[in-house]
Amino acid sequence: MGYGLYVNTLVYAYLVLYSDHEAAGQLRELMNRLEVRGEEKNPHEHQCLVVPPTPYSALYSYKRLNSDRFDLLGNSLAILTGIASPDRAQNLVDWVEAECGAMRQRGELAVDLPPCLFPYILPHHADWRQRYERFNRPGEYHNGGVWPFVCGFYVAACVAVGRIGLARRKLLALTELVKPWHENQAEWGFNEWSKAQTGQPSGRDWQTWSAAMYLYAAECVQQQRTPLFDDIRNVEPRLLLPLVKK
Repeated sequence: MGYGLYVNTLVYAYLVLYSDHEAAGQLRELMNRLEVRGEEKNPHEHQCLVVPPTPYSALYSYKRLNSDRFDLLGNSLAILTGIASPDRAQNLVDWVEAECGAMRQRGELAVDLPPCLFPYILPHHADWRQRYERFNRPGEYHNGGVWPFVCGFYVAACVAVGRIGLARRKLLALTELVKPWHENQAEWGFNEWSKAQTGQPSGRDWQTWSAAMYLYAAECVQQQRTPLFDDIRNVEPRLLLPLVKK
């Protein structure tokens, strides 16, 4: 619900690509500032998508509703599109690696790649839904599963901030992630997602988006640049466009 990080990074990207720089600049400004509206607000509540003091942006925010869980895809796109400043992008990658290291120490993560969402939603959390017990357990699917598709964007984000050595390491981890097959024996499974705590592939095999983002990540590491996104980041949009509400 509300103004989502992921959807607004996509809107920003297409505004830049279509040379609507004024609207793109306004959108980026809104996404990067703290703006609380309404008569009754608690001190911790945030409008727009900034989550101080962390370097990342919130999953979504709208009036009194928000989630400050970390969305890997949205934040990777924020780096790739330049919504996150260079300093913030560097700090964001450092934060992800530190958090994932702590998760591995706690047994919450078995692979050298970040989950799509963390911290995981647990049964005692307010945003837990009854169906999650069967379909969305912690570390699985949308609740912190490790998605090759999303990790491809993270590898590219590491390249975008100049962390080529880290990007190579993550690409090797992604290679190991996409190899195992789950349903049909094959040299490359290109699975849909893997369970964070075990690395076991799940969902459906032979996902074209998993394969496509693996190839893109490999190209980024080889070229030491991020095709398409380089063009977006090199544009300095002018400063009216509201955030996009799903």
